[in-house]
Amino acid sequence: MKSYLEMSKEELEAELKKNRAALDEWADKNLTLDLTRGKPNQSQLDLSSKMLGVISDRGDCFSTTGLDCRNYGILDGLPETKKLFSDLLDIPADNILILGNSSLNAMYDTIVRCMLLGVAGGHEPWVRQGRIKFLCPSPGYDRHFTICRTLGIEMVPIRMTSEGPDMNMVYDLACSDPSVKGIWCVPKFSNPEGITYSDEVVEQFAALKPAAPDFRIFWDNAYAVHELYDEEVHLANIFERAKEYGTEDNIFYFASTSKITFPGSGIAIMAASERNLEQIRPILATQTIGYDKINQMRHVKYFGSAEGIHEHMRRHAEILRPKFEAVEHVFDKRLSGLDIARWNNPRGGYFISMYVMPGCAKKVYQLARSVGVTLTAAGASYPYGRDPEDSNLRIAPTFPELSELKDATEILCICTKIVAAEKLLSKMN
Repeated sequence: MKSYLEMSKEELEAELKKNRAALDEWADKNLTLDLTRGKPNQSQLDLSSKMLGVISDRGDCFSTTGLDCRNYGILDGLPETKKLFSDLLDIPADNILILGNSSLNAMYDTIVRCMLLGVAGGHEPWVRQGRIKFLCPSPGYDRHFTICRTLGIEMVPIRMTSEGPDMNMVYDLACSDPSVKGIWCVPKFSNPEGITYSDEVVEQFAALKPAAPDFRIFWDNAYAVHELYDEEVHLANIFERAKEYGTEDNIFYFASTSKITFPGSGIAIMAASERNLEQIRPILATQTIGYDKINQMRHVKYFGSAEGIHEHMRRHAEILRPKFEAVEHVFDKRLSGLDIARWNNPRGGYFISMYVMPGCAKKVYQLARSVGVTLTAAGASYPYGRDPEDSNLRIAPTFPELSELKDATEILCICTKIVAAEKLLSKMN
């Protein structure tokens, strides 16, 4: 089809009329379609249902250490649970804390500890240091930004490239300004771009010598094993790289089984250097006697090994891959060649990032919402909800049924065409 940028005024008006009529037909169906959050759907949750029965009596509740998991004890996680995550993520077991069910909760608690008590090495708590800042690769995970906003931490947007954050910006800011205390990173299948950081970017993070001695990299590896296709997408091991530079203390690493088993009752982990853990463990001991060890044992018995998790994730991919491909197919069919939108085709993760014409994202979002398609709010993937181009929309294909997803994507394409035609016509008038 002819590019919208090449159309005459009469051609654009005809396109606008046609698409408005198409949208009216969809509106008459009174649909309610939700693409807001990256949630597993019921068929994905069903993959883990047998886990609920792997602990059936008293004999299933004992750790290899002899500890009865029904009782108090072992603050930082069962040895066999640590080994499972160590093998999965290639992190030494001694550097891992097994926490509750939410890595977001773990990240929030970690920042609060930094605010109130500082970090390892005796530095002043962040809250006593005046205005502090965090670097925020954008578009990024909106809940990271909400943590900063809630705690009064100033957010500095960092441009994303095809290989990860713009490391020139990261170095310029982190190495010159001691008020910059950290950076958010989703290094594999980033939310929402689906970008996996290149080896060079991971190396640059490992080599980073920030101006602030209490700077920390929040390495949120939420999609570590979430490939959509058979080939494994490689992410360099940041701890191994950091050892070469003596910068292991800079890293706080997080992961969870939230999108592997049950988001409401999975397992979250934090990994850090021994120096960091020596500071963190006593603080955790004031918060809790211990986390849910029966749930830890449940995961170990169900999966058996890291390979058990990988096999489980291949079944997830079989459910998710057709959904991502359906969205990409509709985009290709309805929008390719029009020069009014672009999108990524991720190899894993939970999102598709779409870019409409600058100045149009909020209008597309509102128009889609008016006919029953709810997206994550335009701008949500940027600090303070401010997309400087008003262009990005985050698509979450995982939760709806396939037929509903196709309908929602068709509507989104129509809305994109309408808003683009209106914008171009306004320039002609």
